[in-house]
Amino acid sequence: MSRSVLALEGGDALRQAPYPAWPALGPGDLDRVKAVLDSSVWGGSNQAVEAFEGLFAHFHDASFGIAVSSGTMALELAMHAAGIGPGDEVIVPAHSFVATATAVSRAGAVPVFVDIERDTFNIDSLRVAEAVSERTKALVPVHFGGVMADMDRLALVAKDRDFALIEDAAHAHGAEWFGTRAGGLGEIGVFSFQDSKAMTAGEGGIFITSDENLAARARSIANAGRLEGQGWFKHFELGTNLRMTAPQAALLHGQLERLQDQIRLRAANFSRFQEGLEEVDGVGLQRAPAGATVQTRYIVPGRIDERRFGAGRDRFVEAVQAEGVPVRPFYPHTLYENPLYRLQPHRALPCPVAEHATRDSFWLPMNLFMGTEEDAMDAARAIAKVHRAFKPRKSHRVNGSAA
Repeated sequence: MSRSVLALEGGDALRQAPYPAWPALGPGDLDRVKAVLDSSVWGGSNQAVEAFEGLFAHFHDASFGIAVSSGTMALELAMHAAGIGPGDEVIVPAHSFVATATAVSRAGAVPVFVDIERDTFNIDSLRVAEAVSERTKALVPVHFGGVMADMDRLALVAKDRDFALIEDAAHAHGAEWFGTRAGGLGEIGVFSFQDSKAMTAGEGGIFITSDENLAARARSIANAGRLEGQGWFKHFELGTNLRMTAPQAALLHGQLERLQDQIRLRAANFSRFQEGLEEVDGVGLQRAPAGATVQTRYIVPGRIDERRFGAGRDRFVEAVQAEGVPVRPFYPHTLYENPLYRLQPHRALPCPVAEHATRDSFWLPMNLFMGTEEDAMDAARAIAKVHRAFKPRKSHRVNGSAA
């Protein structure tokens, strides 16, 4: 069967080999974990946790880190540490994983959903200004796909209206905005180490800040309300147990050591992928604003222009998947259209861009760019193959009439 025939229609798939697996162990990972398991302390009081907290925070241009059980819990910890509660509003993008919004709701506050920018997929700073009210207590931009939101504009709005800036950097380990790393620009930064993330221990998260008082309060909340030096059975905050385990911290130490090399690898492979799509009409990939000087490309979102490509997003996804490339459709609905927020208090501005993204957008996973240039080019070739099959035919005019 010819390789020019779509796999969807019985042809051979362009990509036969699987893409690199993720998560993946690296040099020294098992030795670090074994050293923890050989110790008498496997929990959060092991020195490995404290060492990782400091390394990660300083790498991301912050002074303090509190490692916790998940990125979701890091977001909830941020709400409580910042004093957000009933009667408050927190501005969030209309597209993100649900925890960006549920952290607000679980603190008793009201999420306010704001549209995204068409080209960056990040929260629209102009719409943020329109969403501010006298109840606004914080703004949570998400650095979607590892491309940072416009932190200059967002910081100006937050400073002018006197509310907290909390970075949801779950996609953005090692990303930079004009040389400052994600999580280090707002009052608080939160990261996830869930299975698919660019740094992972299966689960886990971290809260970072340069505010000593915020750090002390967050650490107390995450450690059952204890205060340093005050004894194990004395509790001063209405806290809980969010502590990260020592084997997780040991794994993450190695992940942090490899992070910059992996970002450079993904950047190089993404560049080749982009070059491979230069002749493909109707596919628009995420654009990075000028300030996003380092992009992690944790996922690569894009849009399909059905008129120019010749097929809609769903047909595009089906055809490219059949060619052996694991593309997936974008979120099926905005956060405020999720069944949960039909019941939970919220406020939503008009979000036409976000709503359209549920119909025309897709994303490519990180592991497409974790192998060789040829791996990345196979993804571009598969999309080009699908485009050739679907692209609209141009009419030819003979003696003034269409042939």
